Amino acid sequence: MKKSDYRLLSIVTILLLIVIWQVVTFFEWIPVLYLPSPVAVFQQFYNVATVGYMDATLWQHISASLSRIGLALLFAIFVGIPIGVAMGVNDLVHATLDPIIEFYRPIPPLAYLPLIVIWFGIGEFSKVLLIFLAIFAPIVLSTATGVRRVDIVKVRVAQSLGATRWQIIWHVIIPNSLPEIITGIRIGLGTGWSTLVAAELIAATQGLGSMIQSASQFLMTDLVIAGIVVIALIAYFLEMVLRRLQKTLAPWQGKNY
Repeated sequence: MKKSDYRLLSIVTILLLIVIWQVVTFFEWIPVLYLPSPVAVFQQFYNVATVGYMDATLWQHISASLSRIGLALLFAIFVGIPIGVAMGVNDLVHATLDPIIEFYRPIPPLAYLPLIVIWFGIGEFSKVLLIFLAIFAPIVLSTATGVRRVDIVKVRVAQSLGATRWQIIWHVIIPNSLPEIITGIRIGLGTGWSTLVAAELIAATQGLGSMIQSASQFLMTDLVIAGIVVIALIAYFLEMVLRRLQKTLAPWQGKNY
């Protein structure tokens, strides 16, 4: 099958699921309170986009969420990649930092959310920090793994040509680790989106997570589903951007030369 055929199959699958959803709600096999129809969800989406909810339009909620996760992602990249490179090239740094990162990495963000609130309050810093911690570990570990997988022959060749340690890191190790680094960013971004709702529970007045949380308290299931769909679409778009970036920066990935 061609790529276009697979893409068409994906579209047909999504449309089929929507049709099944519409049929189930039309015959009320599931109560509307638990599963509103696609039309009701779209109407609620339109209302929030035009009129707003919680004194903010949908675009303001999206902007608030994107600013938080974008800031957390930037900090995680600028801090996590250098630490990951250091862990990959230096066994002492790896032995020092790896236990700390591996200790907190499996802990769900909701578990240390109360601690962050106690330490840093309920301001924007706490929200960004919670998302940062979710993104940070995958970036560091993927970068360290990518550095350790660099072909030692390439390093030896650079050394034989007189390259310094920093030149080897910058021109050999980092370029050859790009596939793993970007994969870590992709994983971290996905984890960050899943943490977004938890982060926006901290006294947030704007954001997709706070919008969904508020709607759930008033049993506005259609708005909850609309918010979930928006989060999924944005996450999918960002994933496609990162995949394209990965192919552009590391076109050799998956190929044998």
